[in-house]
Amino acid sequence: QVQLVESGGGLVQPGGSLRLSCAASGSIFSINAMGWYRQAPGKEREFVATIPSSGETNYATSVKGRFTISRDNAKNTVYLQMNDLKPEDTAVYYCNFRLRPYIGYAVHDYWGPGTQVTVSS
Repeated sequence: QVQLVESGGGLVQPGGSLRLSCAASGSIFSINAMGWYRQAPGKEREFVATIPSSGETNYATSVKGRFTISRDNAKNTVYLQMNDLKPEDTAVYYCNFRLRPYIGYAVHDYWGPGTQVTVSS
């Protein structure tokens, strides 16, 4: 079993900052990539950022230059630093780990429960 625990969401004014964290625990043999996705009310879940084992980061156009994804391999944790937040960033944010739980097993996607980020004055 793999468990993902997210933290750091909340209410912030436009232009403010938040830092999300997501820690994975349980049966983890190797991690291919970590990432963040979000889902706004009435919309599909969308890609925000990802950081594979190579460390090369990728961002959605809408957040590039404002958000920074990073990882701590020793802690199996991924972070999302969000600066200059805008009302359109309001959504439930989900972390994603693409990992192999045991040696010889296939790689699977695991998702956190989601954390609400609300940007409003």
